[in-house]
Amino acid sequence: MLVLYFALVLFSLCPCDASQEAVDICGLSYTWFNSVDISATVSKKGFHRELLYKVRHVPTPHFLKALLIQRMPKGVYMDQYELASMREDTGLQVFLDSSVHLEDPSYMSTCFTALIYLSPANGHPGLLEAVVPFHGRYHRPSDSGGWEIVTIKQPKLLLFPESCEKLTPSEPHHIVKAPCTVHNQSLCSWLEIKGLQDPYLVTLQIPVGNFSLTLLVCAGTMLTSLLCCALLFRIIWTHGITRNSGRQPKNVRFS
Repeated sequence: MLVLYFALVLFSLCPCDASQEAVDICGLSYTWFNSVDISATVSKKGFHRELLYKVRHVPTPHFLKALLIQRMPKGVYMDQYELASMREDTGLQVFLDSSVHLEDPSYMSTCFTALIYLSPANGHPGLLEAVVPFHGRYHRPSDSGGWEIVTIKQPKLLLFPESCEKLTPSEPHHIVKAPCTVHNQSLCSWLEIKGLQDPYLVTLQIPVGNFSLTLLVCAGTMLTSLLCCALLFRIIWTHGITRNSGRQPKNVRFS
């Protein structure tokens, strides 16, 4: 009887595990969703940086559309005019949810959201990527200067197999509404991928001005400006006198 009891318990558990492995969303299995991984790295230095996003997955015959919902902190910004130019030149597709003031310092700015549409990487069937430029804002100077740490959290990842006629939610993933493309602002259904492997944070250091050096910097700037103005005035005066002294008056004839 004890053996029969354990056999019945084991039989009752098997269908549950099998159904979990057999979860199918538009031809993509539960195991396939576990293979999805996202990473981001920062390149370049100073105030002008680039974010390289990569989404890796097991290759599939279905063409995948991928969208990142990236919340950006107020310590950095993206230039909407630069993004529009890159859209024409390189095909980069990034849409900002609000207008971004480019000249505001960090303490006068607000957070914003960037919608980043990834593209398939050439020669890598299981890789989607995008390189997005962003820039650091000026921070309020401190008494000792130093560095400000800015943290960019992991974005939300939305996927949509183009061959899929209708998405069906399956735990832990669920359906959300988001713009279909960067050109088409109508909303489409996307599958938000939950439980991504190894959540990450991107951090960068932005220099902060030293408030104690204000007088020295202002005095140096003023002195340099006066010296440059004096030099330019001397050059203009010298060359102007030389040219005028060498000119001969033209003969004017009256008829």
